[in-house]
Amino acid sequence: MSRTRSAQPDPRATLRGGLPDRYLTPDDIAEIFNVPKETVYQWRKKRTGPPGFRIGKHVRYDPADVRAYVMERQRAEADAA
Repeated sequence: MSRTRSAQPDPRATLRGGLPDRYLTPDDIAEIFNVPKETVYQWRKKRTGPPGFRIGKHVRYDPADVRAYVMERQRAEADAA
């Protein structure tokens, strides 16, 4: 059975680290990190999680910033080990 074009992985996903090609919502962040949405809001309040920004009354996260945050945390963990 041949693979169709739609069945092939999106090559941009590798560049984005598997994150979507759009700004992420707090719900997306909660799902990605498998934490309650309230935790995401606490991270924002304490400035300990991935950096977000406001668009009107909505909080959004740039996938590149989320990826950088994850890479930074991984480096910190490796340095601590």
